[in-house]
Amino acid sequence: MHIIDLTIFIVYMIIMLGVGFFFLKKNKSTDDYYVGGRNMGSWHIGLSVVATDVGGGFSIGLGGLGFAMGLSGSWMLFTGLIGAWLAAVFLIPKVHKLSGDVQLLTFPQIFAHFYNAKVALLAGIISAIGYIGFTSSQILAGAKLASASFVNLDLNTALLIMGVIAIVYTVMGGIKAVIYTDTIQWIILMGGLIFIGIPIGYMEIGGYEAIKATVAPEFLRFNNVEWQTLVNWAITIIPIWFVGMTLYQRIYSCRDEKTAKKAWFIAGLFEWPIMALMGVMLGLFGRVAADQGMFEVLGYADVSNLDPELGLPLLLRSILPVGLLGLMMSAYFSAIMSTADSCLMAASGNLLTDVLGRWLYTGKETKVIMKYGQWLTLAIGILALILALYMTDVLELMLYSYAFMVSGLFVPILAALYYPKGSSQAAFLAMLIGGTTTLTLILLGVNLPLGLDANIYGIMASLFTFIITDKIVKLNKT
Repeated sequence: MHIIDLTIFIVYMIIMLGVGFFFLKKNKSTDDYYVGGRNMGSWHIGLSVVATDVGGGFSIGLGGLGFAMGLSGSWMLFTGLIGAWLAAVFLIPKVHKLSGDVQLLTFPQIFAHFYNAKVALLAGIISAIGYIGFTSSQILAGAKLASASFVNLDLNTALLIMGVIAIVYTVMGGIKAVIYTDTIQWIILMGGLIFIGIPIGYMEIGGYEAIKATVAPEFLRFNNVEWQTLVNWAITIIPIWFVGMTLYQRIYSCRDEKTAKKAWFIAGLFEWPIMALMGVMLGLFGRVAADQGMFEVLGYADVSNLDPELGLPLLLRSILPVGLLGLMMSAYFSAIMSTADSCLMAASGNLLTDVLGRWLYTGKETKVIMKYGQWLTLAIGILALILALYMTDVLELMLYSYAFMVSGLFVPILAALYYPKGSSQAAFLAMLIGGTTTLTLILLGVNLPLGLDANIYGIMASLFTFIITDKIVKLNKT
């Protein structure tokens, strides 16, 4: 990378660290650190929500889908729009009112309110594990992008650079730093895609006629996807809008219910069609460039075995002139860090409040507890970085983390909000059985009927467990 590009990139990173340092001086309590003082506006929250949900994992992952299957890959984020709007209508009215009444900081505290402390503890552990994995996927996404874009930069070194920067400014600034940097990062990403990546990529590969002549016709259609894939995406992504700790933190951060709902509607539209189509288009451009032999000079002569998630960064490295490459790399790193920081805050909040809270909160001043949160955020960030060193597939790691949380938490949260007479024993066992079922099926590599995702069977196991256990508990009481 040219010195000009490198300078642009370094300046961008310094600005992000500066935001974290600014809020280091502003935060006075755990309320400030984890939910931004409960007074944030809809556009900041909306852009932060979509930046967190789409972020780097989906940005790089969407590029991989565009490279592998074309425009049909965009349907993955259509499930994000559905999830966001369903949550705005059915979740936010109940959760925002409750958060104001009992001053909630985390998602599992809802389980403590409706069930008991033991259920909340298990929910906190499940959520924390899921978000540690999700943080790792974002760091890995950044490392893949960096190693493919910077000459002589290996993947592990890139992991360390990305991880350290994202961890440091998150530890310093808390949720306010996360939300405000998310806004900046999302504007940079959108500007980079609209004004740099897509137009230059389109021209460099030869326009529509070259695309049509190079790739198979199904790459340009929206039906190049099996129904099982659509179901798997839906059952994994839609429920996360009901169990994602990062999303609950933002609901709590909104000044009122109307603000929160508006933010979620904004986020849904940015997910699909805007980001979905732009992401897969650039991945498709990468596929065309690879088939045209544009990557040979970079050492990728055999594209048949090329990792699809490398297609996008290799395209950018091949086509962008000095200066613009630095801007585009900053745009993608923006997306990556906007998700990594949010997931890091979520895991930290879960562990501090829901798992370790009974010991850390007793007799401690608010500022002391906030310091505990910062140290815990640092420790989790290091753990996520170590995990990223042992994984290779961004989208796989991200979807596994999603699946683990969804299968354990989706049924109990719906029951808490819409069936408040459900027993605590039923909720506890539903979490345990749901999450364990999904993980077991994934780790054992079981060939499941119809090619459906393990998460579907995990949710079904959770639902049956909840219903049966709840009936048994109530029969024993009569």
